[in-house]
Amino acid sequence: MNAPLTLAQAVSQDAAVNVTPRGSDYETVRRVIELITLDYRDQPSLETIAAELDQSPTQLQKVFTRWAGLSPKGFLQAVTLDHAKRLLGREGMPLLETAFEVGLSGPGRLHDLFVTHEAMSPGEWKAKGAGLTIRHAFHPSPFGLALVMATDRGLAGLAFADQGGEAACFEDMRRRWPNAEYIEDREATRPYVGRIFNRAEWSRDRPLNVVLIGTDFQVSVWQSLLKIPFGRAVTYSDVANDIGKPKANRAVGAAIGANPISFVVPCHRAVGKSGALTGYHWGLTRKRAILGWEQGEG
Repeated sequence: MNAPLTLAQAVSQDAAVNVTPRGSDYETVRRVIELITLDYRDQPSLETIAAELDQSPTQLQKVFTRWAGLSPKGFLQAVTLDHAKRLLGREGMPLLETAFEVGLSGPGRLHDLFVTHEAMSPGEWKAKGAGLTIRHAFHPSPFGLALVMATDRGLAGLAFADQGGEAACFEDMRRRWPNAEYIEDREATRPYVGRIFNRAEWSRDRPLNVVLIGTDFQVSVWQSLLKIPFGRAVTYSDVANDIGKPKANRAVGAAIGANPISFVVPCHRAVGKSGALTGYHWGLTRKRAILGWEQGEG
């Protein structure tokens, strides 16, 4: 794999990792990111954004900075794609690396979510989950409701849902392994939430067990994604080269889109050839939110 592209490292060193309740901080931050993404050409001020959300500028600044580790202005700078694309065309810089040119340069601290993983056998995959028991439940997370799915061997699924979308989210995941037995179990899945979203729990000495359930090709792509360091990004071409299939960019993109373990298997760190933030199964706004969170954690 080629050297990962460097993501902007936020100046803030002390952003808290909050698992927020449904409908509170995440909804505010989601709306800010969506507004900035749509109106970045106008470079909206904090006051303009706050008025749009019917909140005070001071409170909005406080919530967004606490959650993301950088201010709304800093995030606006990071996603000013027109400026980034000009740098890309003029200097050949990777798009995400150009965030250094819009005021977010800094030493940063990189944290890796250390995981140990195994793949189901081809036979187990072909059985579509037959004989497999998957425990599941929704839990609050920094990115909205998180659907956690686990087997006796480890984490098998992590998906996100907005309010009211829980049933569709679960069905989307259940279709991947239709023959499995599903048991709703909040107590069994709750520990995974703390391990995944609390950086204090990220430890090389106590890795998170992950079970990859997919075709051999999909598993090879997901294993490649696990090599991408926290705070970095690679292109689909990088992943294709890494798995020895340099002409399989489209198939790689499909496998990335089918990744069942979001965030932990970091499909959000895969970008298009130009460096553009391409589609994300759980929503492009959420992809930007996760990348912004990682910048704040850097």
